[in-house]
Amino acid sequence: MMIDQYAVFGNPVAHSQSPFIHACFARQQQQSMHYVATQIDPESFAQQVDAFLQGQGKGLNITVPFKELAWQLAEVKTPRAALAGAVNTLWRDEQGRICGDNTDGLGLINDLTQNLGCSLKGASVLLLGAGGAVRGVIQPLLEAGCSELIIANRTPEKAQQLVQHFAETAGAAVTLHACGYSEIPAKAYDVIINGTSASLQGDLPPLPEAIVGAHSLCYDMMYSATQTPFCHWASRQGAARAVDGLGMLVEQAAEAFFRWRERRPDTAPVIAMLRQSLAQQ
Repeated sequence: MMIDQYAVFGNPVAHSQSPFIHACFARQQQQSMHYVATQIDPESFAQQVDAFLQGQGKGLNITVPFKELAWQLAEVKTPRAALAGAVNTLWRDEQGRICGDNTDGLGLINDLTQNLGCSLKGASVLLLGAGGAVRGVIQPLLEAGCSELIIANRTPEKAQQLVQHFAETAGAAVTLHACGYSEIPAKAYDVIINGTSASLQGDLPPLPEAIVGAHSLCYDMMYSATQTPFCHWASRQGAARAVDGLGMLVEQAAEAFFRWRERRPDTAPVIAMLRQSLAQQ
């Protein structure tokens, strides 16, 4: 009997913990499946996706830098993926069409609210970056009830495009604003989310110190075995908590797993196992 095949496509992708996570989910839910990480060249991305999903491949996760390309490839998109303009989960439906979803936003919200006990209702949120990872979390943050969402980016025009894209769904109750890093309003935010890939390069955006208060939760969407540069910076500024995106990674993977297998994994033990595994590497 052929085992259902799954993979994550990215570049770079060698650091990905997705194979570990989905192996844990498969054992927990008694599912027979095989999951690998595959590095893809940008020129052959569309061809590789098509070839994988034509064969034994039942589903794909998509990571940096292909989420917007995956959105273009998806013939059918979930409403949240359509709005995000970025896709991180692909599969074929019964008609053979490539379907796309974006589970990043739900993964972030679940980690913040369920795992970290952070209430987003009425919160002031500062979101750093304007790439594919950020696009997927804007609408879920708005739906979670934040009162203010500032999107800051190295190129302010890109952040402004996102504000314009989401302005209609944000509604009048939310302050939605775009700026460059040097123009971030100098006040302490309830939640600061680093959605840039700077942590992968051991770097961080040029940020004003005044944005972090004693009550601030600082969250890096990237994760690391050691403290990320953003979390290290946030801790030095006196943040109440500085947390990396490991929980988000597991939560978004759980939503993708549910999309593919119609089984919802228990994420807490997998987050604990992954944290332990990273610490031993």
